[in-house]
Amino acid sequence: MLPLQGLKIVELGHYIAAPFASRLLADLGAEVIKVEPPEGDPVRGWGSLHQGHPVWFSVHGRNKLSVTLDLKSAEGRDKVLKLAGRADALIENYRPGYMERVGLGPATLHAANPNLIIARVSGYGQDGPYRDKPAFGAIGEAMGGLRHLTANPGQTALPPPRCGVSISDDLAGMYAAMAVVSACWGVKNGNHQGRIIDLDLVSSVFSLMEGMLPEYGLFGWVRQPQGAAIKTAAPTNTYLCADGKWLCIAGNSDLIFKRLMAVIGQPQMATDPRFVTNATRCDNVEALDAAIAAWTATKTAKEAEEALDGAEVPCSRLYDMKDCVEDPHFQARDLVMEVEDPLLGKVLHPAAPFKFDGVSSRDMVRWTGAAAGAHNDHVFGELLGMKP
Repeated sequence: MLPLQGLKIVELGHYIAAPFASRLLADLGAEVIKVEPPEGDPVRGWGSLHQGHPVWFSVHGRNKLSVTLDLKSAEGRDKVLKLAGRADALIENYRPGYMERVGLGPATLHAANPNLIIARVSGYGQDGPYRDKPAFGAIGEAMGGLRHLTANPGQTALPPPRCGVSISDDLAGMYAAMAVVSACWGVKNGNHQGRIIDLDLVSSVFSLMEGMLPEYGLFGWVRQPQGAAIKTAAPTNTYLCADGKWLCIAGNSDLIFKRLMAVIGQPQMATDPRFVTNATRCDNVEALDAAIAAWTATKTAKEAEEALDGAEVPCSRLYDMKDCVEDPHFQARDLVMEVEDPLLGKVLHPAAPFKFDGVSSRDMVRWTGAAAGAHNDHVFGELLGMKP
């Protein structure tokens, strides 16, 4: 049995953040009813298509029941309220004020279901001077402090790169899923009735800034971009190999550092006062990185990785998606699954990132992302007893 089986979620989400939150909950067994506009979630137009259908949505919409409604119509509002009446939680990520304008604000939703948990995900939050500004994931990265850190030190000709995925949306979605389960637990145990959860992209990124805020408060330090390294641990960096591939090496504990120095043929460096502790290694990281880079330059990435694996030094080549799919560890843990999609045929899906004893990864992917409105008859007719 899936852990969230029996939990009922209504998703009034579009694009990424709220839909990602509900996908995590759906993977865990929750019944998720995704309410889309008649033309479908705009994210269906993102990315590549196969046979006219969006590839990404096969994953993004999996395990969800898709219905279509016009929220601005009286019929649409009535059906949403009926869905809310039988749900444990509703997740939305419209701009603040939109739900109230269409007659579906928290007061109206709680009148339909006093125990309803309402998770509201937005760019900047439901209050504050930036409340009404539009935002996408890139803005969360920029204002939350992450994009400042992704530059290479001293590089000003090119902008700091984004990480390649919509990380601030995904973070907000993960926090929303966690908050929804927490709030539902509170309702179940009689701690409170329905409540409102306010999440935003900026604070979701800002929450990951580790020690940077107390450092600034105590010392006035503003952490600067470190490139592939990190200021607080050494050696932890990415090194070019003889075949032009990059190898990430994390040898920053004292014992691992000694093993690393033995592998690269520099055992004397392990007892050099400049490198005996993590603090001294951080102070002399340029000389240390140069020695490691000189060694990796003589090896292919695979040769270097095998040598370091043999000495139990944490390392990895920088994987692309082909590497992930072909890796035996990914295969053994069923992280890459081939599933049958009625719209796309056989397609690869990532497994849910959590594992429960007695539940296989396959159990968590019951069906793939459906066409917009594919479940109108089932939801409105069978679940609600209404005319579709």
